[in-house]
Amino acid sequence: QVQLVESGGGLVQQGGSLRLSCAASGSIVSIVAMGWYRQAPGNQRELVATITSGGSTDYADSVKGRFTISGDNAKKTVYLQMNSLKPEDTAVYYCKLRYRILGTYDYWGQGTQVTVSS
Repeated sequence: QVQLVESGGGLVQQGGSLRLSCAASGSIVSIVAMGWYRQAPGNQRELVATITSGGSTDYADSVKGRFTISGDNAKKTVYLQMNSLKPEDTAVYYCKLRYRILGTYDYWGQGTQVTVSS
C-alpha cells in the first residue's frame, strides 16, 4: 500500500510564492521519479515538473524560470518551489509517484489547491 501526503497549497497574491511538498510512504522498493501536475477547471491535467531519482528534471515551458522541483530520496519527498506566481497558475496540483515493486507503477496524490489572486 502506497500513500502520498501533499501539503503547501493555499491562496497567494500575484507575484507571491508557495512551496508544495509531497511525501511518499508504503510498499515502495525504489522510486523512479516524482512530479507535479496541475488541473485547472475545464482543462486537462498537465505536467508542471518532474524529477527522477537520479536528479534529472523536466519543466513545462510555462513555469521554467519560476518553479523549481527538488527531491529528497531518503525522505521519499518531492518539493515544488513556486515563485512569481501568476493567476494562470491557479489549479489543483497533484503529486505523482512512479515506483517499482515487482513492476513499475504510478500513484497519484489527492491534490492540493493553489489559488493566485490578481
